[in-house]
Amino acid sequence: AMAGDGGTFRLRCSLLGHGQDVRGLTRGLFPGGGFVSVSRDRTARLWAPDGLNRSFTEMHCMSGHSNFVSCVCVIPASDLYPRGLIATGGNDHNICIFTVDNPAPLYVLKGHKNTVCSLSSGKFGTLLSGSWDTTAKVWLNDRCMMTLQGHTAAIWAVKILPEQGLMLTGSADKTIKLWKAGRCERTFTGHEDCVRGLAILSEMEFLSCANDASVRRWQISGECLQVYYGHTNYIYSISVFPQCKDFVTTGEDRSLRIWKQGECAQTIRLPAQSVWCCCVLDNGDIVVGASDGIIRVFTESLERTASAEEIQAFENELSQASIDPKTGDLGDINADDLPGREHLKEPGTRDGQTRLIKDKEKVEAYQWSVSEGRWIKIGDVVGSSGATQQTSGKVLFEGKEYDYVFTIDVNENGPSYKLPYNITEDPWLTAYNFLQKNDLNPMFLDQVAKFIMDNTKGQTLLSTSNQFSDPFTGAGRYVPGSSSGSSIVSGADPFTGAGRYVPGSASNAVTPVGGVDPYTGMGAYQSAAAKVENIYFPKKDAVTFDQANPTQILGKLKELNGSAAEEHKLTEDDLIILEKLLSATCNTSAETPTAQQLQTLWRAVNWPEDIVFPALDILRLSVRHPTVNENFCSEKEHVQFIILLLKFLNPKGKQANQLLALRALCNCFVSHAGQKIMMEQRDEIMTQAIETKSGNNKNIHIALATLTLNYAVCLHKVNSVEGKAQCLSVISTVMEVVQDLEAIFRLLVALGTLISGDTNAVQLAKSLGVDSQIKKYASVSEPAKVKECCRFVLNLL
Repeated sequence: AMAGDGGTFRLRCSLLGHGQDVRGLTRGLFPGGGFVSVSRDRTARLWAPDGLNRSFTEMHCMSGHSNFVSCVCVIPASDLYPRGLIATGGNDHNICIFTVDNPAPLYVLKGHKNTVCSLSSGKFGTLLSGSWDTTAKVWLNDRCMMTLQGHTAAIWAVKILPEQGLMLTGSADKTIKLWKAGRCERTFTGHEDCVRGLAILSEMEFLSCANDASVRRWQISGECLQVYYGHTNYIYSISVFPQCKDFVTTGEDRSLRIWKQGECAQTIRLPAQSVWCCCVLDNGDIVVGASDGIIRVFTESLERTASAEEIQAFENELSQASIDPKTGDLGDINADDLPGREHLKEPGTRDGQTRLIKDKEKVEAYQWSVSEGRWIKIGDVVGSSGATQQTSGKVLFEGKEYDYVFTIDVNENGPSYKLPYNITEDPWLTAYNFLQKNDLNPMFLDQVAKFIMDNTKGQTLLSTSNQFSDPFTGAGRYVPGSSSGSSIVSGADPFTGAGRYVPGSASNAVTPVGGVDPYTGMGAYQSAAAKVENIYFPKKDAVTFDQANPTQILGKLKELNGSAAEEHKLTEDDLIILEKLLSATCNTSAETPTAQQLQTLWRAVNWPEDIVFPALDILRLSVRHPTVNENFCSEKEHVQFIILLLKFLNPKGKQANQLLALRALCNCFVSHAGQKIMMEQRDEIMTQAIETKSGNNKNIHIALATLTLNYAVCLHKVNSVEGKAQCLSVISTVMEVVQDLEAIFRLLVALGTLISGDTNAVQLAKSLGVDSQIKKYASVSEPAKVKECCRFVLNLL
């Protein structure tokens, strides 16, 4: 076969260096025209074009992983690292970050619970990683900022889009997801098998390739614009030519394909089963890495084309490799030498003896049963993809790679079961787990273990690692830093608002000028330099909802109590008790709330949702009192208390309940016990609270913004990276929908408080595109505090 049939790309050079499969390639930043490769041999190598410009020289070899290296990307230049950085991901669950001139990692990112198989870099130093643990993680410098959860199987491909804050993930669950500021915005369905690669065409379009042997072109809006067919097996990688929509793909069918104007313009066959990866250099040359450990570069340029001898050598190698397309699926057993079905007419010599036969192109495994005097089929031996075992890690099962996946038929007419196996594993343990998982009779243990050993003879690997577990646990949940060290929030700045008040009356009508307190409109901060002084953030104390009209609340409670079902009705005594609680917590009496009052309140807040709101309002006011706060937020009680409030945040529920539950959560921050619980439960609370944004109710938006602000106040003190990342994500997401300027103002104060004095948080805010989101508020004329605060935040960004 000619290497250049049907197109114009021809061999430029073949590069030897890696000892095993080349699994990842990326264009380098430095030196110009170079690239980086990673391999199963556990190394990454930096290649530079040599003087003659036909070949490449290995500049240096980087080591840092304790297992195969699966993927690589380059992190753009920064002031600190003007030549950029190199990131590699491995089967040891780690990501190593290298400088271009040191063979040892600068630092290692730990956090994934399984193989890291895809990396992509964005602006401002952000890095996105995808893993077999079903999550993707966003990293900034050496810290994990957020975890993207939602896929139900391994994530094989990730890409950061040019537009800030947008990210793509492709998974073995056959879907692609678009994430904005850390939240899943859209799921793209269409591929019929594991999605293996992604490539960006423009801000609006991208490509994906999959194990279903197709490439798809998508619009960010969700529409699939085109499907490209050509490959005959898994497609592993896809890369786009600079400044156009043409692209290249590589796969398990030994080929590299070049696509122009939507057509497969050229197919180049390689003398290796799996062509794992490709990248396009700035000059349009294509670099490919394969299971034979050789990197090959192809070019359209005549000056850079290899010599006639080199091309001849490549074609000779190719013709020999192509003579036998049926590769040795069973390790050292040659499928061609296997007997046909007639071989089963000869009886076996001992119980449990296994025999392999070839039926058409399929290899089947049989085992002799003395008791039944016949051969029993125990499996189709599937190398599933026609790969050699030397290139192990070929077969997919539940979205992960295994050396073998056997199909086991326990009895001839029952269902067949898939048995994944790696040659580093103990055959007995694997057999035992397989029987357990499929609820099969343990008496098959010897048979299955023996079957595994017979069919994987002589296969050993360099490493012994049992990291191929299948946890599907949704790893990497946020674990908020304990907040016990934060100082107690005392008398909070009384933000106006609560109860029955209508924003836009009273306080908001006062135009804050110069030294006016931005929350209350009072002339609190009288200072000559007030016009330029940042009086807005970082905010030191929680903001609470204090406004109360006890008479109105109690009136409503009594009215609804009259119509309540018998089992919910409160007695006259109960109502008096709640009245006392209100006066104790609204500072109209000097009494301390009693346990009896709190028990009565707990009964009232468990009323049906259509009548519970006055009781929730009493809770919102009482939880500001240290005694009540200590009680509901204690180690013992807090779980039920938080569960109750989260229940009311359901966006399908009544808006009054959503509003009061959000305000109650804000008011929890007044004392130490409340803060501690709010910080411990931050992930749950924020995830649920953000759902209330959909209602377009401005009071709910103000309460949601205030909750975010109170979290920002605490996070400014304890500095939990994951906490700040989640808060930034919420601010960015809520900013999109909120219209009310008071809510916007509170989000701006929260944003300013979060990023004050923290360069990491500033970089993350930029990478989420928050600066472009808030620019428009710098020109708001009324209320002036919005514009002033916004300008202070933009100064930090």
